[in-house]
Amino acid sequence: MAMEAQGQGEEFAVGCILSIKTTFGEEFQAQIISYDRPSNLLILQEGVKSGVGPKRNIRLLKANYIKEFTYLGQGEDPLDAKKCFLDLSTLQSREESAIRQAEADAERIGVGVTAEAQSIFDALSKTLPVRWDKTTIVVMNDVRVSNPYLPESVSGGTAAANERVRKVLEFEKKRLQSRNLA
Repeated sequence: MAMEAQGQGEEFAVGCILSIKTTFGEEFQAQIISYDRPSNLLILQEGVKSGVGPKRNIRLLKANYIKEFTYLGQGEDPLDAKKCFLDLSTLQSREESAIRQAEADAERIGVGVTAEAQSIFDALSKTLPVRWDKTTIVVMNDVRVSNPYLPESVSGGTAAANERVRKVLEFEKKRLQSRNLA
């Protein structure tokens, strides 16, 4: 087996089991699931000989990060559908979690607001619970910061909460101003 990256013209063969040493000093054994010549990318399945059960680790590795490898033999077809195991409940759980996270991330992005307004929202969100109400930033469900997002634009909530939000606003406005001048 020779690497395309080493210019010997041969490709990695699907099903081969290799002992791989990377340029980062990492060593592992894996079976080749696929090799994409244009990107020089290997899709590897680790845990072939581990006997740990049906769970396997899939790794994507650029072939040019392989320092050296040893051919250990030919394994069974890694893409044989009859022998593939998918834990559907775990996959569904991960999908639901990813969707919830994407929805939460989307709620944190203001619609129809300037980059400066988003930056102020992000700064406030580091220490306080915030959400968007159209183009108004709502802090701690009481304090509202309206466009043009100046300390004078703060309303509602307790005096202490207003003062805290105003300080964060002042600091963020100064930071944005100094960044724009640089």
